[in-house]
Amino acid sequence: MASHSTLLPRTAPSAAGLPASAINALLDRLEAESLECHSLMVIHHGHVVAEGWWEPYAADRPHLLYSLTKSFVSVATGIAIDDGLLSLEDRVVDLLPDHVPTDASERVHRLTVHHLLSMTAGHAADSLDEAWQLEPDDLAKGFLRVPFPKPEGTWHAYDNPTTYTLARIVERVTGRDLPGFLEERLFAPMGIEHAEWDRVSSGAVFGFTGLHLTTEAVAAFGELLLREGRWGDQQLVSAEWIRLATSWHVATQQIEGWSESPDALCGYGYQFWISRHGYRADGAFGQYCLVVPAHDLVVVLTSSVVDGGALISAVWDCLLPDVDREGSDEDDARLAERLRGLALTPVAGSAEPGRIAAATLDASDENSALAHGSPVHVEPTAHGWTVRLGSGLDVEVGNGEWRESSPLGRPAVASGGWQGDRFVAEIRVITTPHTVKLALDADSGTATATWVTPPLTNQSLEVQLRSPLMTRPDVA
Repeated sequence: MASHSTLLPRTAPSAAGLPASAINALLDRLEAESLECHSLMVIHHGHVVAEGWWEPYAADRPHLLYSLTKSFVSVATGIAIDDGLLSLEDRVVDLLPDHVPTDASERVHRLTVHHLLSMTAGHAADSLDEAWQLEPDDLAKGFLRVPFPKPEGTWHAYDNPTTYTLARIVERVTGRDLPGFLEERLFAPMGIEHAEWDRVSSGAVFGFTGLHLTTEAVAAFGELLLREGRWGDQQLVSAEWIRLATSWHVATQQIEGWSESPDALCGYGYQFWISRHGYRADGAFGQYCLVVPAHDLVVVLTSSVVDGGALISAVWDCLLPDVDREGSDEDDARLAERLRGLALTPVAGSAEPGRIAAATLDASDENSALAHGSPVHVEPTAHGWTVRLGSGLDVEVGNGEWRESSPLGRPAVASGGWQGDRFVAEIRVITTPHTVKLALDADSGTATATWVTPPLTNQSLEVQLRSPLMTRPDVA
């Protein structure tokens, strides 16, 4: 496990003008609405006033940020522009000539860095699946092959390949891979360690997803944005770029399949979303860095929720009305104790020492994490069980507690127990939002292993537990 680096100063909520009662109200709201959070950090006037991790999640664990990754690509683009290596008006065909289709249309020849940043290239919707199908080994080229029915610069579509293409452009003009460039120019100067990146099969990072960082690293990023690119005595990215990237550039509309939220309709900047209050870096399943300059406030959440809009609304409703109001030392102490005790409840069930079970997996559920017919074997140990999934994926499962193992390089944390003739367990891919629910019926000899929220890249548990993750989005 990575060691935890303290990047931001701490103070009590009352000392920073954000009463602990407001943060307690937020925690109450999250519980009342059954919103599974993994971490929370609140920064007011430059100080961390509240921080908590729901066990088994912890401060020193990186967490998959999904599309929050895009905002880091925006900052990398801004640094390249600050260095004079790139401009908003540069054409994609000139920057990546070896990725341009031979029959590229005139529309393709007009696309610029601005269009990629604002996701106004002209696709009507996300082109990811079609682009992968057209060019399985070259997503940038596939992106340029997908028809562009809308005039460039006029229509926002949440179009993941725009960010992938931006990442390749940054790499081309800087001569560095994106992780190395951000490490040198952003992460190392800020003291951010242990950044991890998921990659496509060629080894290139996704760019539009796949960055894993600790909660405090994301909070520090939010504070950098709030201070317009300044970190201590260093201007890491120009204030002009931060203002430009986090400003409104195009209207947004409800995206099919996404939960409805007023914050989704406030417009889009340069790989940042505009919110009802300030702006945000935003990732699937509730990974948020909310920045509210008017209140000198940053709120970071990692979670596993389908309706991320409910999380954002909870923050606005519970925190903003009480900003810069007085608190009390007693409330501060009660909040600190509550934050220390945050935990997700381990799976209930008896140990039944000596009981061994075997089954065959039924993968009829579309969210199955294992292949149909895979063997599942449960064998007791001194602290719980070893569950063997498939031919050799061994996961340690605790009884009444969470136990950690890394069968393929990436950690899993699991708990379980016998409930009558059924063995049930939760297997959390702990550096991601994702959990598998395992149920084995000893009488029938069948088992299921189902994602609570299926990963957006690949639903194989074996793939998700490999480090680094080397995959690409499934193509229908």
